[in-house]
Amino acid sequence: MVKMKTITTDIVVVGAGAAGMGAAINAAKYGAKVILIDEHNKPGGQLFKQIHKFFGSEVHNAGTRGIKIAEMLVDEVKTVGLGEANVKILLDSVVFGIFPGLQVGVTVKGEFSFGIDAKKIIICTGAAENAVSFENSTLPGVIGAGAAQTLMNIERVAPGKRILMVGSGNVGLIVSYQLMQAGMEIAAIVEMAPAVGGYHVHAAKIARLGVPIMLKKTITKAIGTDNVEGAVIADVDDDFKVIPGTEENIDCDLVCLAAGLRPLSELCGMMGCELVFSPALGGLVPKHDRNMETSVGGIYVAGDVTGIEEASIAMEEGYIAGVAAAEALGYIPFEKAATLKAGHYERLSDLRSGKYGARLAAAKEEIFGGQ
Repeated sequence: MVKMKTITTDIVVVGAGAAGMGAAINAAKYGAKVILIDEHNKPGGQLFKQIHKFFGSEVHNAGTRGIKIAEMLVDEVKTVGLGEANVKILLDSVVFGIFPGLQVGVTVKGEFSFGIDAKKIIICTGAAENAVSFENSTLPGVIGAGAAQTLMNIERVAPGKRILMVGSGNVGLIVSYQLMQAGMEIAAIVEMAPAVGGYHVHAAKIARLGVPIMLKKTITKAIGTDNVEGAVIADVDDDFKVIPGTEENIDCDLVCLAAGLRPLSELCGMMGCELVFSPALGGLVPKHDRNMETSVGGIYVAGDVTGIEEASIAMEEGYIAGVAAAEALGYIPFEKAATLKAGHYERLSDLRSGKYGARLAAAKEEIFGGQ
């Protein structure tokens, strides 16, 4: 076996989205040496796709667009502490494994690999879109809503002209509105549940533009040979089973699936972190304590990998993990760390104060002992 060339650091943060940047900022601010790794060509994660204004309080950048929040976090990452002397950012880089002794295996641009010997690791790998199974679901022109948002807001490519959106959660509603802002047409939004899944403020904007939001309906088939040329939808009963004879055709050239997200916890599982299945949190999530430390000592988690919530919560969890890791390494005295973490716990509580947030907070309380 050939030993990889290695470098050393205090903390490796995997994922440069909202949680990862928050973790890097708070760890580096107090002197820890951090390497921040992301597979994309720039840091910022999902925030760069979020052109809508955030809700919440002033401390959580209410009224600021996600893309601007990303820019602010990136600037802070690059200047925190001693700047690049404290945080080194590796882009176009994939963590392919974490090995005994907290050695992180990294491949850069698919061209060369090396190891990083870390004292602590913070995993902020985020989430992936859920698929939906129906006839012809693999036909070109069936994509995730997040993929459509990437094409539109980052690549500046229109993914279609007339779109059927499957799912009325916040992602489905927000992406539908953004697609219309970019000049595309939403044929309809279909939702299996008897009520809209996302915030009503988002649904109201869609309804005012004349887009039908069809409840207790689902897609059963994508029509086309080489690409999507239409879709078939149908009613569902109280058990979410399709009611025969209720099928109808929808004219569209793109089907967007907004069927929720699942935590990307595979790296945690690879390291032997205890995983727990939670439907409320989106699937398999790593068990962790109030410091965001997993069952494997020295490995912390933050953001959607701990359960699907939203960007402001991901940032707060990242801040906590960054403080906790730096504290464990001796960079922050216990009393100072306790004060810092208490502030982040309070802000997390505020963010989870609504009905939806309270349900997620209860799920974390039950599984992880609360946040």
